[in-house]
Amino acid sequence: MMDNKSPLRRYFEQFRFVFLTIFLFYMSMILLDYYSVIKENGFSLKPFKTNGANHHHVDNDNTPITPSIPSLNFTQNNSTTNGVEFNSTQEKQMIPPPPPPPLIRDNNNVNVDELIVTPNSNNKAPPIRNSDPCYGQYIYVHKLPSRFNDDLLKRCRSLLHWGDMCPYLTNLGLGPKIIENAKVLLKDTWYQTNQFSLEVIFHNIMKHYKCLTNDSALASAIFVPYYAGLNVGQYLWGYDDRIRDEAPLALVEWLSNQKEWKRMWGRDHFLIGGRTAYDFRRKSGDFGDWGTKLMFLPEARNMSMLTIETDSYDNDFPIPYPTYFHPSKDLQVSLWQKRMRRMKRPYLFSFAGAPRPNAPYSIRNELIRQCLSSRSCKLLSCYKGKNNKNTCEDPVSIMSVFQKSIFCLEPSGDSYTRRSTFDAILAGCIPVFFHPKSAYEQYRWHLPKDYLSYSVFIPEGDVRENKAIINDTLARISRTRISKMREEVIRLIPRVTYREPRSRLGKVEDAFDIAVKGIIRRVEEIKKEISSTDNVYYSNE
Repeated sequence: MMDNKSPLRRYFEQFRFVFLTIFLFYMSMILLDYYSVIKENGFSLKPFKTNGANHHHVDNDNTPITPSIPSLNFTQNNSTTNGVEFNSTQEKQMIPPPPPPPLIRDNNNVNVDELIVTPNSNNKAPPIRNSDPCYGQYIYVHKLPSRFNDDLLKRCRSLLHWGDMCPYLTNLGLGPKIIENAKVLLKDTWYQTNQFSLEVIFHNIMKHYKCLTNDSALASAIFVPYYAGLNVGQYLWGYDDRIRDEAPLALVEWLSNQKEWKRMWGRDHFLIGGRTAYDFRRKSGDFGDWGTKLMFLPEARNMSMLTIETDSYDNDFPIPYPTYFHPSKDLQVSLWQKRMRRMKRPYLFSFAGAPRPNAPYSIRNELIRQCLSSRSCKLLSCYKGKNNKNTCEDPVSIMSVFQKSIFCLEPSGDSYTRRSTFDAILAGCIPVFFHPKSAYEQYRWHLPKDYLSYSVFIPEGDVRENKAIINDTLARISRTRISKMREEVIRLIPRVTYREPRSRLGKVEDAFDIAVKGIIRRVEEIKKEISSTDNVYYSNE
């Protein structure tokens, strides 16, 4: 039977069906929403209004009313939150936390001022742990007058008594990039880095630290980018104490006038010492005494110094010497570790160094004698060859020897520690120490507490008294133990490496990361101590 309805009538009926369907759906959603409000707040005949996806009760004056929240119980009669008082019978309105400060993303070749986070000045509440990946990791960097850092770099030719530091301060303190054809090193990751460049390297890495802030109230620690070692290095010979101490005295005067200092009187401040701590702790005022009295100044006693070697003071914290390896990616670290695992090592042990004829207590002369008398030892004598270049300052020569050695002898040098220790670790060579202060009592943040897991210890007294034959002592160590020790040494490689300053490694933690974590832990411990003892050095200003 044919449908006699006109096309217009059929269209109208279809439109009516669609309209009724939409109307019923909309009414159902309104009723469902109204039911949820009744269920939560009890029965009420007050009208309501819709606002997008959010629905609130409104009073007769159309003022939104937030659904009630069960009152909070407090042990005290009154409490204050954000300047508003509440008592145990009042209800607190839940206020959402402020958004966390924005994170600094990767920005190459950008000044530190451009990288620093600027939090919303209206949000004074601290970041929330669960929502802010930088919670407890923020660092504030003091903007020191240029005389304390940048101006020193402009005088690079006079920073060392015996040489020119200018080439070593290129590439953000890493020095010239090494180009070699022997394929001893990885391409684009090795630099001619000077052992006294740590202050510059650390500062440049800090400029790209992921959790910088310019709000010191957020900071877990405050960094003082003073190039203390470069400053004192130019005055160690031929200058009186007044000149040596001029910059340290000016520094602490400047710091003590900053609001950040008065919060904890400097106990949350830290700086880098690119020389041994001995160079910053001159005890006497007599002319000719060594170093500066920086760390003996009253203000500096409150600060922490990260140095390449400690002098057993409770605010000195040793961190590794800068080596020649500066990776910019995790892959470069893992590739180097794999290469060191595959290396064939024909020498039982090796020694890179020079004799100390004028140091009667040094065991270096004896170590050189024993090395020369053993077919299992490789000696790299430190002497100046062509172009007046010291072979022990050539990364290719050093790494070539250490990569072929199972053990590397690491006696005391001009001080207890040597950069050679970290060169050995980079090469997967098991270090042999002769004094506890060469490593075990130094780099506790970066090296394992179980020192026998990665090294061998032979008391230097036994060597001096001819009680220990190095070749025989090392030959008695089993292959199984050697394999385990070498694997532990190779695992330590990133922990003693400073990355390329403009880069950020992924899952790998380098020496910088570990040092920052260590100083933040120290500041937290100080804060706990202050809280428990009501220490007079603390201020809430």
